[in-house]
Amino acid sequence: MFTSKSFSFLSLLDANNQREWFKANQAQYEDEVRTPALKFIEAMQPHVLALSPRLTATSKKVGGSLMRPQRDARFSKDKTPYKTNVGIQFRHFQGKDVHAPGLYLHIANDGCFIGAGIWHPDSKALNKLRTCIDENPNAYKKALVQLREAGFEMEGSSLVRPPRGYDKTHPMLDELKRKDFIAIKSIEAKQITDKDFVSWCANEFKHTQKLMGYLCFALDLDY
Repeated sequence: MFTSKSFSFLSLLDANNQREWFKANQAQYEDEVRTPALKFIEAMQPHVLALSPRLTATSKKVGGSLMRPQRDARFSKDKTPYKTNVGIQFRHFQGKDVHAPGLYLHIANDGCFIGAGIWHPDSKALNKLRTCIDENPNAYKKALVQLREAGFEMEGSSLVRPPRGYDKTHPMLDELKRKDFIAIKSIEAKQITDKDFVSWCANEFKHTQKLMGYLCFALDLDY
């Protein structure tokens, strides 16, 4: 599915990040990036649904699991029009955007990884997550153990100070300070181009099941 040509195109895009260039090389993008990505999503669908029927794996150019190549530069200093990575998210069907709980694959020349969890939840969701960790810490701790044993690390933004309503001596303070609840595992480019990448990826996502289940429980979502 993905090949070295996929990474080569991303390098070219990084060096020529302009609408005119992208339009002139649209066919190359389709052949070497988008088509392999859609085939990967299609192959992953039964594996994703086996993890949870509430997750979506939709292989279509727009509005599916493949994130659009165009960047939203409205609030960024970087005004280049295109992303130089491939992003694929198998998100919860009740979530409308990238901020929903889900599984994720990131492909880029400066680093590749798989991930699971929720990125930048809104304040209401964040409060629910913190309340759940405060009141039900044991299941969350078990999820963290499963992740660490499989080589995942919790990453993302965190508050500098304790969130409102929580004491600085709280035993779960580091987790309560999180603004993102995402588990990340770095992978090498050669794994992505390997013929067994789909089965490898599906197996790795199994190690995130406790975290995904916990986050959905905290947000009153079925999983």
